[in-house]
Amino acid sequence: MGTAAGGGRAVPRYVQIADDIVQQIRAGVLGAGDMVPSESELVDRYGVSGGTIRKAMVEVRASGLVETRHGKGSMVKARPPVRHRSSDRFRRTHRQEGRAAYLAESAQSGAEAKVSVLFIGPMEAPEEVAERLGVTAGTQVLARRRLYFRNGTPVETATSYLPWDVVKDIPELFAENPGPGGIYARLEDHGHVFAEFVETLQARPAAKAEASELSLSPGAPVVHLLRDAVTEEGRVVEVCDTLMAADQFVFEYRIPARD
Repeated sequence: MGTAAGGGRAVPRYVQIADDIVQQIRAGVLGAGDMVPSESELVDRYGVSGGTIRKAMVEVRASGLVETRHGKGSMVKARPPVRHRSSDRFRRTHRQEGRAAYLAESAQSGAEAKVSVLFIGPMEAPEEVAERLGVTAGTQVLARRRLYFRNGTPVETATSYLPWDVVKDIPELFAENPGPGGIYARLEDHGHVFAEFVETLQARPAAKAEASELSLSPGAPVVHLLRDAVTEEGRVVEVCDTLMAADQFVFEYRIPARD
């Protein structure tokens, strides 16, 4: 592993070491709950300085595969398998069968899903959310914030923002459990039939609070997703602000090849 493919620049030694440790984790040589060897052990194993090992461990932590315990070192995370996030998860048939998108998708992948409601209530619309909803920033909206688990591990947070004039007459949207099919089913029950869902995704490092909430290492990669739920009348009746642990999702989309 001395040089890059094609005779290019040499790969730094700390990168080689980080890659080797990551591969051991992915191959199961270091299993969930195992401690990564200590700095002194890695110095002896790889024949490098402590500084090189510390730089390598920064790369390993950035992979999201380990978590650091104060005074104990780095431990391999017990993360559930990657699941697909497909473009058909909002099919109307799921709602008609009484299954919300997250629960339907988790069931298809054989995972145990859980949703914890963190907050439901009025909130002033943040600027970007207000722009998407077509209201003035600071306008009162209903916010629903949830934390999603897969096999006991938190994998995403999501906050739905809904216009107050839409939700004020739908009492189920103020309840922790809005009923079969989730909030989209309740909106459609009240005449807000969906035409499309428009999503914008951005990958970035997790902020400290975000990493803590999703049980990630500081700076681990996350995917920030904003979704507009658009009705047949062309109105956005929900903006969903979602943050996902990047190592837990593969995104799969169907893109039409004709008009």
